[in-house]
Amino acid sequence: MIQFSIGNIKVGTHDPFFVLGPCGLEDEDFAWRMARALKEITDRVGAPFIFKASYDKANRTSVDSYRGPGVKEGCRILGEIGKELGVPVTTDIHTPEECEIAAESIDLLQIPAFLCRQTDLLAAAAQTGRPVNVKKGQFLAPWDIAPIIGKLQHYDCQKYFITERGTTFGYNNLVADMRSLPWIREQGVPVIFDATHSVQRPGGLGGTTGGDGVLAPVLARSAVAAGVDGVFMEVHENPEKALSDGPNQIPLDQIESVLKRLIAVHQAAHAD
Repeated sequence: MIQFSIGNIKVGTHDPFFVLGPCGLEDEDFAWRMARALKEITDRVGAPFIFKASYDKANRTSVDSYRGPGVKEGCRILGEIGKELGVPVTTDIHTPEECEIAAESIDLLQIPAFLCRQTDLLAAAAQTGRPVNVKKGQFLAPWDIAPIIGKLQHYDCQKYFITERGTTFGYNNLVADMRSLPWIREQGVPVIFDATHSVQRPGGLGGTTGGDGVLAPVLARSAVAAGVDGVFMEVHENPEKALSDGPNQIPLDQIESVLKRLIAVHQAAHAD
């Protein structure tokens, strides 16, 4: 099993860490509010924490949807948040050119699900030397990550993990198959479970994506019980007013109780 650290976060130890933050980097003040609030909560409950926000939502359903401040401004904001709060930060990257910019200030580079097989993007991310999180495409079976791992290894990436985020199930729906978690781990790679994207209903609202955010904590508990190296959950201070993926995000005022329960589930399910 691959083991490595991202700042103060240990990956591949069977003790889960948490990737938390809003879907989109809506503005600088918002990002700082969310990061500070999540840092206080995770410190209080003892949850290892990576702050996440996307500087560009490049795969929105509608051309009119909000995307974000862009790679340079977004990475500046995230980098400053990481330094001041002392937490690792992560964000999506979409092109080889963005990899080089993001690697200057971002601790963990995230490959979006729809780009998980893009060889040039994987190569560029690997060659930065930064840890890489590959979101498994919802069109792939768990064992289909083997060629992705092969590409990362070919380009000498030593620090990487795979995130499970549900599999396409009919139209406008996803299903999270908990069997995929041990199947991915059997390939010697840490596995993260994305609880909020697993409850998406892609394009389910016509011009926007729908979802069942209330079910995200339920799936997260199932994944922790099954055994994962981390849990990814998008969190927003007011999901109804979120500029992207509002229906899937967990309200900020609920995340502390969610984390407490996940930690308790892990301790109960994996006690010696």
